[in-house]
Amino acid sequence: MPLFGLEELSLSYGLNHYSIDGPLRSIASALSLDDSALESLGRYVGREVLEVSYRVDIASSPLLFNWSIRGERTDFSWLDPMEKVVLERLLLEYGVDKEPLVRGAWAGHYASIYLIADPGISCILTLNMQTAYALYKYSNTVLRDYWKRLVGARRPLAFGATWFTEVQGGSDLGANQTIAESLGSGLWSLTGYKYFASAAGIADVALVTARPRGSRPGAKGLSLFSVPRVFDGKLNYRVTRLKWKSGTRAVPTGEVELLGSRAYMLGEQDKGIYYVMEDLMVSRIANSAGAVGIARKAYLEAFLYSLIRRAFGKKLIDHELVKRDLLLMEADIEASLALSMKAATLFESSWQDRPPYTSKYHYARLVTHIAKNITAETSSRVTAAAMELLGGLGFLQEFPIERWHREAMITPIWEGTSNIQALDMLEAMRKKRAHLELLRDAERAASEGYDKGFASKLLGHLVEEVKKLGSMSPELVEFYSKDSLRTIGSILATIELERLASIADERFHDVAMAYYEYFVKGRLPDRPREEVLWDIISLRGLLAEYGNRI
Repeated sequence: MPLFGLEELSLSYGLNHYSIDGPLRSIASALSLDDSALESLGRYVGREVLEVSYRVDIASSPLLFNWSIRGERTDFSWLDPMEKVVLERLLLEYGVDKEPLVRGAWAGHYASIYLIADPGISCILTLNMQTAYALYKYSNTVLRDYWKRLVGARRPLAFGATWFTEVQGGSDLGANQTIAESLGSGLWSLTGYKYFASAAGIADVALVTARPRGSRPGAKGLSLFSVPRVFDGKLNYRVTRLKWKSGTRAVPTGEVELLGSRAYMLGEQDKGIYYVMEDLMVSRIANSAGAVGIARKAYLEAFLYSLIRRAFGKKLIDHELVKRDLLLMEADIEASLALSMKAATLFESSWQDRPPYTSKYHYARLVTHIAKNITAETSSRVTAAAMELLGGLGFLQEFPIERWHREAMITPIWEGTSNIQALDMLEAMRKKRAHLELLRDAERAASEGYDKGFASKLLGHLVEEVKKLGSMSPELVEFYSKDSLRTIGSILATIELERLASIADERFHDVAMAYYEYFVKGRLPDRPREEVLWDIISLRGLLAEYGNRI
């Protein structure tokens, strides 16, 4: 008797999620990423990662235990045993977090986050990456080499966390009230309360923002500290509760109370906010890649369902409105994927900068703000469209689409809302003049475009949008900034697609044309020829692997 599994509920289960993704394979080839490593990861994602993340969400969320059987305060979060297996394999066997700090290869790391997609599991991996990044660059204490355990380069494996948010401030870090007192010899004592603390109860070391007593008010008075879970054999802080969340259930998110918690300062005391912004770049690009990955998982379910579901006498895929929906969804995904990988490569070339930063770093930061916002909106939009294509089944928790849509809803919120990204974009343009490098780079990319006339048109539209933003009063520029971010980001994504059509796969040109017409100009593109339309929506590799399931 066969053992039934997730294949009874998910059409994309059991497929290699890398080999079926033609657009990702083309981008990976253009960036010279490790094809065999992504192929291996794609196979693992299509089975174990999908099945475990589905189970954790629906039946096995983390549980907090505050006391041990010995009567000691322990505050640990119990994870589903198979989730622990998945995390260990992703870090130790697949090396998802290893490449950036060992070889400086960030793009492959973010391509892996895209493939994994589940934001709870990806959050744990990203928290490890953020913590390792800060320790690698700025720690001169006993925790200096701890980064190797966080990325799986040394055993035993460890887990990290970033605890910046407090209830009275949220994204306004300048409102933080946690106080740091120097104990001498590089040791500090932290007292405060962190309200959104992901990896609470599993983190071996956490990055924590605090204000040294007597430092200036606002964000520039913050310093960044590393806080071990255990100090001198005792629990170093308390996890008071875990949050009830709509999604991201694989990662325990809780509230942490610091009661004289021992800590080590990272870098210089007055540069904490700069280190935090660097760390947020790491997670914002992960948020971008993961958001597109969520959209891709939903698209796979919707497209494959359209091949088997019949309505009004024919398969869904044979209805013109369904083809229209799939075309726009796929163009949305590919443009966002191109933009997120653009942000990844820019960060890869500038991540070793330190304050004061170079223009290259400020440009990478600008594109990161834009990519984070564009991809989050894509994720929400595509998962909603996929849910609708499945009809009533899309609204049922027993099938995957409902979860992917719930998971997509966090991506515009995590690591700063769309309003925060718009304001940070303005800051990077006004104070750092990062838009100048953006325009220079866009001009270079346009010169490499597949269709030079179309690429030139895109460049002109981008220049016009940036100039328009620069001509507004301070009040108006903030009022319109989020819309400008969308327009600038959508044009940048189209330019990148057009460049990829030249260097990777000419198919990206047809995608760029469809994306530009609908998402920039706001009108339905001309219907592509049947073979072109089918080439776009079928991802090329998807049907070959799906085979006789249809």
